[in-house]
Amino acid sequence: MTDGVWMLAAQGNAFAVETVEGVVLVDTGRGGKMTERMIAELRRLTDAPVWAICYSHGHVGYNVGVPQWLEHNAQRGDAPPRVIAHRNLPIRYARYRETEGYQAILNEMQFPGIGALFDPLKIDPTETFDDHLVLSESPRVELLWTPSETDDAISVWLPESRTLYTGPAVPADFIPNVGTPQRSLRLTSRWADTLDRLIGLRPEILVIEFGPFVTGEDLIHERLTTTVNALRWLRREVVDRLNRGLSERDILAELDYPDEVFGYPWLTWAYGSPDYIVRDIVREESGWWDRNPTTLHPSPPADVARATFDAIADPDAVIAQAEALMAEGNPQLAMHVIDLVALGPDDEPAVTRARAIKSDLCRARSKQIDPLPSKGLYKSSGIRLKQGIVSWEGVVE
Repeated sequence: MTDGVWMLAAQGNAFAVETVEGVVLVDTGRGGKMTERMIAELRRLTDAPVWAICYSHGHVGYNVGVPQWLEHNAQRGDAPPRVIAHRNLPIRYARYRETEGYQAILNEMQFPGIGALFDPLKIDPTETFDDHLVLSESPRVELLWTPSETDDAISVWLPESRTLYTGPAVPADFIPNVGTPQRSLRLTSRWADTLDRLIGLRPEILVIEFGPFVTGEDLIHERLTTTVNALRWLRREVVDRLNRGLSERDILAELDYPDEVFGYPWLTWAYGSPDYIVRDIVREESGWWDRNPTTLHPSPPADVARATFDAIADPDAVIAQAEALMAEGNPQLAMHVIDLVALGPDDEPAVTRARAIKSDLCRARSKQIDPLPSKGLYKSSGIRLKQGIVSWEGVVE
């Protein structure tokens, strides 16, 4: 991108800066052949030793390749690199180790068929920092804490060339993925505050985690400020409705997302979604209750399934209504109807039929919806329903 500054293809864009001390590398790839390609590519660019490895954030997969880079240094006779991350990253890794089976289930849900391929290897950094770390003076390399998609995310600022590597703080061409259905809170206002901090740097080159880098101060300023405006608009609108007593579903039904706020090519619904963000803001300010008294202290699922099914006078009529809605091109509404039967007891033939239909509805809905996480969840649910499976228990051995 500029002299001694490169992007390397990894899980997203890895970032490399040559300093007088050696190369500062951000992210090491998923390991195996990917990391081997990264090492070979860096060696085509420079013979300088890898002096520091930095973690852009703590999501699994971005730094599985650390051992290969350490071995590469050893083979060359170079000193081991510093391995640096934000102080919250080891806390995240500890949580991931504790919930390793659950994380595997979540990945298989969202990425059906490939979730099991996510390598669980987690290498803790040898150094951590809090808010700001000057890593080198020639050229000046600054690490900034930029909480956004994760609370351990960092960015790299090169003031001499006004080059900013943002890690996950600036998404590819989609609205920030706050509120992804199965993930922990991502704090909408905090992400907006982070982007405000980056705007203040006035970068001329913007390197994002996925996709090509962006050049030009004016374009970068527009991209970042419109993203901030969208996040703050959502916060205002949701809080206003919470203050009026609306529930999450009421808010989702009432809100429209105006083109003057969201109509930019970098705010698509390809991965993030305003609906997701609405739900996360509600979770920030609210507990788990959905305002339905029935759900406060629910009966066991098997008992509910039997009682509900026994209360339906004609399950075939319910199924027929769901099929009619599907034929009209409304699989989402059809799913609400089919659940009256599909959530019933396993030993009922009508329930088996309903689950097969719901599987088809899931596939149809996945074609209507834009955000990739939603597509994956509909698809994985549909696959299991087609197999007659309604639980995720035992999916990870």
